[in-house]
Amino acid sequence: METINIMLGGVGGQGLVLTTDVICKAALKAGYDVKSNDVIGLAQRGGMVWGSVRIGEKVHSPNIPAGKTDIILGLEPLEGQRWEHILNKNTKVILNTKEVYPTPSLLEKVQYPSEKIKEFYQRYEHYLSDFSADAKKLGNAKAANTVLLGVMAQFLPISTDIWKETLRENVPEKAIEVNMKAFDYGYENFKPKS
Repeated sequence: METINIMLGGVGGQGLVLTTDVICKAALKAGYDVKSNDVIGLAQRGGMVWGSVRIGEKVHSPNIPAGKTDIILGLEPLEGQRWEHILNKNTKVILNTKEVYPTPSLLEKVQYPSEKIKEFYQRYEHYLSDFSADAKKLGNAKAANTVLLGVMAQFLPISTDIWKETLRENVPEKAIEVNMKAFDYGYENFKPKS
């Protein structure tokens, strides 16, 4: 198997670290070598955060080379678009369309770049939804990232049983049921386009 490179972009408070951790643990359970990075020093609520995961037979570095990203999980639209410089024409963009405005936009100094973001994702095979609203309908908006994981799972050589086992072991007990529903929702409702 060739190395699969996954980039995650979001803002502080969205659960990026847990999401990165679940991906890594699921890949390890499936028998793959895994390397990851996450930057959480800016993780005060609303600050920019990101992570990378590389999965393969043998992975030597957590850093994704420019142009080698296979999948980007944008937990927030602008934070997904921010990483376009490391994508390629075959990258799959899985993007939560719920906007979380950065501080400069909130202070009305910079307009949120909605049109630029729309142009960004249209250049790639994309899977979009307000995953926060989807998760809320399932019982808890905080399970939004699990919906994204369900979408992404279709593109990785890891069984749904492993994904669900990993989720059960890593989310609070009271949130297991909604996370199972969220994973299934993403997996079943956003089928691969290619």
